[in-house]
Amino acid sequence: MKDVAERAGVSTSAVSFAYNNPGRLARSTVEQIYKAAEELGYVRDPAARMLRTRTTRNMGLLLPQPIDDIFANPYYAELIAGIGQVCTREGMFLLLIPPLKGSLAESVPVSVVDGFLVVGIERDRSEIRAIQRQQMPFVVIDGDPLAEVPAVGLDEVEATGEVTRHLLDLGHRDIQVLAFESGQDAGPSGWHGTLLRRYEGVRDAIEDRGLTSDVRLRVTELPCTREAGSQWVRRIWESGDRPSAFLCFSDVIALGALDALNEHGVDVPGEVSVTGFDDISEARWARPSLTTVRQSIRTKGRLAADRLVDAIAANRSPDEAFTLPEHQTIHGSLVVRDSSGPAQSHRHVDD
Repeated sequence: MKDVAERAGVSTSAVSFAYNNPGRLARSTVEQIYKAAEELGYVRDPAARMLRTRTTRNMGLLLPQPIDDIFANPYYAELIAGIGQVCTREGMFLLLIPPLKGSLAESVPVSVVDGFLVVGIERDRSEIRAIQRQQMPFVVIDGDPLAEVPAVGLDEVEATGEVTRHLLDLGHRDIQVLAFESGQDAGPSGWHGTLLRRYEGVRDAIEDRGLTSDVRLRVTELPCTREAGSQWVRRIWESGDRPSAFLCFSDVIALGALDALNEHGVDVPGEVSVTGFDDISEARWARPSLTTVRQSIRTKGRLAADRLVDAIAANRSPDEAFTLPEHQTIHGSLVVRDSSGPAQSHRHVDD
């Protein structure tokens, strides 16, 4: 800075203002300083700037899976697109933070960010405790909302209840739920957050229709990938113990299910129905097109990032009056396409 000041014929304070608060200087002075810096090859040290300002301009997205798995799921592309809208507006960067050695709690202390977006807290709260130890603001997306923390999520019970009632009304009484894995290997009894609420929506819909004793409900956890969906459905179909419908908690899993059924020449929905969740772009182009639950994933990302920007600002001004964090709920809608139809037994009765 001293070299730039000498070359430009100004004080070192003027150089500092040119980079950090250029409005305090005449435009001609700022341009003079920038020209001198360019001639000298001067580049600000970002680490030094972070130490001085105590800000990084980084927003951290804590991811529940490794990055290669995340980018195999179009859901996250939409979520990141929504977050990115806010980052562009605020002049911030987005840091993707996967588990370190299988643990998000290990990732938190080494992440250089101003705050975190936490996706799907389903297991324990070790990552939350790690964030709180760092005294970092954070926002929960699709997880267990905490009273003192902003949160944005879908009404999961309502959404899965709607798609379940759709299958029940089509006569399906043997339903295989394909859920993305929780990491607990304990089934519904060990679920929390998103998984538990989606399962509650399924169970409540069956109870509301008075069919608890009539419906055979099977539940399987598997990785949230298309390949996993294909492998599991292939295994189930080849076993001979076949359901009348696959109710998938993710479009990615449902698309894998359709892959396996198409390989076996199975008539969908003539022999079995398949439903998904999210309404990613591929859902409408699948063969057959996928019945699913539509949620505005991009809007969810944008709303969560907006909340985090507010939380970061509040964290820098701790003396301001405390306001209760906002818990924002969005609603999904059932999109009926070609992959769901009457159960075979139900079709025979109607005929």
